[in-house]
Amino acid sequence: MFSLSNFLVGFLDTLTGHLALTVFLLAVTDERAVKRRLKKLPLLLLSPLIAVLFSAGLYTVPALETSRYFISSFAILVMCTLWVRWAWQFRFWQSLAATCMAGIFQVADATVSMLVPISLAATIGLHLGISIAISLLLYKLRFGAWFCLLLENKSASWQIALLLFALEAAMEMLLRLAYGIQPRFLTFYYLLALTLVVLMAVLIVHLAQRFDTARKIQAQQDVIAQQRLYEQDLEMIRREVRTFRHDYKNLLASLAEQAGEGELEELCHTLSELDAGFDQRLGNKIQLSTQIGNLQLPEARSLLLSKLTAMREKGIDCRLEALYPIAAVDMDVWDFVRCLGILIDNAMEAALNTERPWVEIVLLAQERQVFLRVSNSYTNVIEPGKMWDDGWSTKGAGRGLGLSSYQRILENYPNVSTSASWENGVFVQEMTVEGRA
Repeated sequence: MFSLSNFLVGFLDTLTGHLALTVFLLAVTDERAVKRRLKKLPLLLLSPLIAVLFSAGLYTVPALETSRYFISSFAILVMCTLWVRWAWQFRFWQSLAATCMAGIFQVADATVSMLVPISLAATIGLHLGISIAISLLLYKLRFGAWFCLLLENKSASWQIALLLFALEAAMEMLLRLAYGIQPRFLTFYYLLALTLVVLMAVLIVHLAQRFDTARKIQAQQDVIAQQRLYEQDLEMIRREVRTFRHDYKNLLASLAEQAGEGELEELCHTLSELDAGFDQRLGNKIQLSTQIGNLQLPEARSLLLSKLTAMREKGIDCRLEALYPIAAVDMDVWDFVRCLGILIDNAMEAALNTERPWVEIVLLAQERQVFLRVSNSYTNVIEPGKMWDDGWSTKGAGRGLGLSSYQRILENYPNVSTSASWENGVFVQEMTVEGRA
């Protein structure tokens, strides 16, 4: 029977656990604006009350006696995850990962508190004191910085979250099994549990370091690819200059003859054509080399460099315009990269079917807004009603992904608007990412 005293004890115990969890959340997320997060704490304090009422309801079902604790713990985990998502503005998997990591430390803290046979009030004080001490140690060891770095690996966020969920569930299981351990073995049992927590923390740091190493390697590959692109452009510019130098004397002779005969209008026209031709042959290459540096998103820049190289190898004339630095985009960067890749791939495929293939990529940033436009030469006739269907392709049904996958990605971003148009042999795709408040 769930009595009033059980309710009060359960509420105090659950409230203490939530407060300790909050302390560990501040540590594992490497939070510096502590006061701003604590202002959102009152909403979390509803969770202990809901959890105790939920547990009281579970007591009315005798068949759930063995699993009552785990059902209640799972409910608390869900409520804390939702609070973290609201308070930290994390994505769901990041919120789950942070909650589970803090939960692992909180369970270990509770384990240490159980080692000392003292009163309930003293246990609560010891629990909170240990949580603060461990959190300060985590801050000093920069554990939160490594953990946040691991959370940045958005491509594997759900795997990390599920791993930590499994580890947190294992810790809850170990804590619950302690009630069946003989008293003389309890000290060794708790020490074993604490050792497992330390090993889990070391594992997280190791995974974060591996991710950091992989990211640095990717950055190095990005630099190498950019240098290769620069070298190719410089080589082409050198050849153009040599060609121009080779014809320099003939050009001067022709200009001198026109000047001598008083053909000033023809002379101006020739000079204008010479200047335009030289700028067209060299200006685009110089612009392509310099403006790529304005795209300051490493993931997007790597993709763009690979696509520029691929277009060059296929004989597609590529024009790039990125006049201002683009340091951030208000959507998941990997989703932005996927959208950019889909638009460029479609443009490349369509342009190759034209007599003079070309692709133009425009990236503009203004405050928190990012504008992307991908244009290409195009000769086929477009059926607008079928353009977004699965498998739609200009080469026939079932031969391409079309733009349907692109649309599915953007369904999660109400702040993104798109448009598509086709006129006079030019196909244009536009995407605008507005800044979210």
